[in-house]
Parts: sequence; C-alpha cells; structure tokens
Amino acid sequence: MNFVDIILKKKAGLPLTDEEIHLFAEGAATGSVPDYQISALLMAICFQGMDARETTTLTMEMMHSGDEVDLSDIDGVCVDKHSTGGVGDTTTLVLVPLVAACGAHVAKLSGRGLGHTGGTLDKLESIPGCSINISEADFIRQIKTIGCAVIGQTQNLCPADKALYALRDVTGTVGCIPLIASSIVSKKLASGAGAIVLDVKTGSGALMHTLEDSVKLAEAMVAIGQQAGKPIYALVTGMDQPLGTHVGNALEVKEAIDILSGQAKGDLLSVSLELGSRMLVAGGQADSVEEGKEKMLAALESGAGLRKLEEMIAAQGGNPAVCRDTSLLPQAPVLIPVPAPASGYVSGMDTTAIGYCTQHMGAGRALKTDVIDPAVGLVMQVRLGDYVEAGQPLAMLHLRSEQQAKEAISAMQAAVRLSDVKPAPLPLVYAYVSADKTVYADGYGPAK
Repeated sequence: MNFVDIILKKKAGLPLTDEEIHLFAEGAATGSVPDYQISALLMAICFQGMDARETTTLTMEMMHSGDEVDLSDIDGVCVDKHSTGGVGDTTTLVLVPLVAACGAHVAKLSGRGLGHTGGTLDKLESIPGCSINISEADFIRQIKTIGCAVIGQTQNLCPADKALYALRDVTGTVGCIPLIASSIVSKKLASGAGAIVLDVKTGSGALMHTLEDSVKLAEAMVAIGQQAGKPIYALVTGMDQPLGTHVGNALEVKEAIDILSGQAKGDLLSVSLELGSRMLVAGGQADSVEEGKEKMLAALESGAGLRKLEEMIAAQGGNPAVCRDTSLLPQAPVLIPVPAPASGYVSGMDTTAIGYCTQHMGAGRALKTDVIDPAVGLVMQVRLGDYVEAGQPLAMLHLRSEQQAKEAISAMQAAVRLSDVKPAPLPLVYAYVSADKTVYADGYGPAK
C-alpha cells in the first residue's frame, strides 16, 4: 500500500479504511513510515477531520501498539480519572484517596507537567521519598491491598501515540479533536481500567478555550468508549481561573492535604466530589451520584480519605507524616506578595499566563528534560468576582530567590484583570456528557 495515496485520500476529505489507519499507527510506532509522511497525514487529518469510526479505529490501533496493563486479577471494576490539563488542578490527590476510602479500586497512570499545566507525578515526587516508578505487579498488589495507586506510565505504553504526539507538537496539529481524543483514550484504555471518568477543561487555562470545542472533545471521547465497549463519562469543567488556590508541586500537595484534613474547601473540593461520585457509581460503590457524594463527604469528615492518602504515600516509599505536618514538604525560602495595581473587581484571569508564570519560577518545564523546583509556586489570594483595593495581594509568590520576584509580579498583575463591574458567576461544571446525552448547565447550551 502506497502511503502517499493514503495522504491524498484524506487530503480529499475521504474516510480511511481500518487497514490504512493500521498502517498509519504502525508506521508511527515502528518508524517504518518517514516522519515527513506521517506529518503530512496529520495535517490532512487536522484539516479534514475523522469520523467516529476512524477515530475509534485509530484509538484502538494506538492502544494495541505497545504494552497493555492487565487488571483482571483485581476484584470488581477498577476506575480511572483523567483531566485534559489545567492550573491548580489537584483533583487526583483529593479524589483518589476519597474514592478508595469509599471502597472502589482506583488504578491511575498519570503524567508529568509540560507547558503551563501541572503534572500529578511531579506533585507526588515533591513528597519526600515518594516513588512513581512501580512495576506492574507491585501496582496491582498495591491496588489489591489499599485500593489505590498513582504511578507513571510504562515506557512502552502506546508508542504510536508517543510518536504521533511528538510530531503534532512541532507541526501545529495539536488542536485537532480526533487526534486529541484518540491520544487520551488510547492511553486510558491501555492502562486497563474498567471505567473512566474524564474531566475536560474549558476556558482561558484549558486546551480548548471555547465551550463548544470542549463539549465536542468530551463527546468524541465518550463515543470512542461506547464503540470500544468501555464505559466513559465526561464532565466539562471551568478553567477560567486556577481550580485550587495553590499552584506549584509541593504547594498543591499541601492544598490536597488541607482539604482531606477538613481545613480547606472551595472549587477544588467541589469538582473532586463531582468527579469522584461518578467514579463510585462506575465502580459499583454507589447507586447514584448523590449517594456517591454523601459517601465521599463521610470519608472526608471521618478522616478516612486522609488516612488513605497516608497509606498510598507509604506504599510508594514516601513519608506519610506529611499528611499530619505539611511543613515536611519542600518549602520556598522567599515569600513575596503580588500587589493589586488598582482597585476593582477581579473580572477575569489569563489562567494560562498564571501557569506559565509558575513555570518560569521553576515549578514547571518548558522542555521535558528541565528539572523542576518542587517548592516554588504561588498561592492565589483572590477569586473571580472578589473586590480588591489597590495594593491588596492578588497572590503570594513562593520563590527560590528575590531576583525572581520582579518578573513574576509583573506577569501576575497582567494575568489578573480588574474592572469596575462585578462579573457574573461562572459554573464549575458546564456540561455532563454520557453515551446517550449531553446535559448543559442552565444558560450554557447551544442556541436553539
């Protein structure tokens, strides 16, 4: 089969056969098709799209291109959760122990941060001694023993996706819904979970900035799950401001511990309850979302969620004492406030810019080879709709040195918009997407 013919076929807007998609994925995984031809087909897909069958076929081909985790030895349904990425998004460290404390098995393979978004693995590694490199046998054993584990992906998980993503990143084809959907779901299916809950972000700090595109992505991934025989449920949640108040690796671990110990609440907890309750339903531990939330709140109040996080940290070689004394986490030596340049209501935030601000401080990576500083970051002092006086802190910077402060202060002042008019409140959840329907928050559905 001539690969140029496949490129020309998709360029003309025609659907590819299963055999042609197999050649595409295999060629990417093995290097048997040159990068320039793979890139040409990626661009054709970006312009012409893929239908539901093509997208599902590509997903399954990428899933089968490498290792697949077998969780069949674990009783019941193992559940997983995935976020499309955001700022201050620490839901995994809140909901995984809470969901496990409620009796579900949570098998979570996570990634590292890149660009403006944080990575769960980097957050876990900010806990002294905590390892995310665990063998598949130990991963399964840990889930059987304590009900949950959060580790890194194996090197040979979905090699076709790794190759395609590397090319998408340098060819301007990242923002293509069929390619995004197949990339995410292939890794989730290869991870072995029996049911998956997706958190698709929308807004200024999200991969998809518009609600329309975010819902399209959520619906595409749910449809793949339906065709693959794997239950996938998605929520479209807001990322027009950092989800939590803490941004930075050890700082986000601290906020998760503060929530699990009952010392903090807010949007991070609310979204965690929305996602986690659906994981409990999918895992057979709750008959309804309402019952799932009640169980999670009971685990929160009793301290069972915090104890489960301690167990998970200890099982992965970390110091569980951080759950009782967060000062044992890495601490930045310099704390400097970001003063509001004027008085007014917080009317908007460039959440991506806030993420990049912490990256430049050392909390994230511009390149995969960059070494992060687990202690640095920032703590937001304001939320959308708050009124601030000139000079009042917008955020508290946690820095390695005072020399970093000037640039970070300037970036944060530019990222937080002030106005004389108080903005209307935004929903935490914009849409709920299941295999049979999409339900929007009031006032946010498509125009009729």
